[in-house]
Amino acid sequence: MLNMIQNFKNDESGAVTVDWVVLTAAVVGLGLIVVNAVRPGITNAGAVLATDLTTAATR
Repeated sequence: MLNMIQNFKNDESGAVTVDWVVLTAAVVGLGLIVVNAVRPGITNAGAVLATDLTTAATR
């Protein structure tokens, strides 16, 4: 039993997985921040484009 606990304590095979999970979470978090920062500008640009197209179509 003690040998099993020692082997579990010394096993580092899951450490790389934890690193990748943390890195992936950081990339996803940064992506969400960027999307939230850019969204108002894109929404405004879409509204301006729609208005311009409507105005051009009625001329």
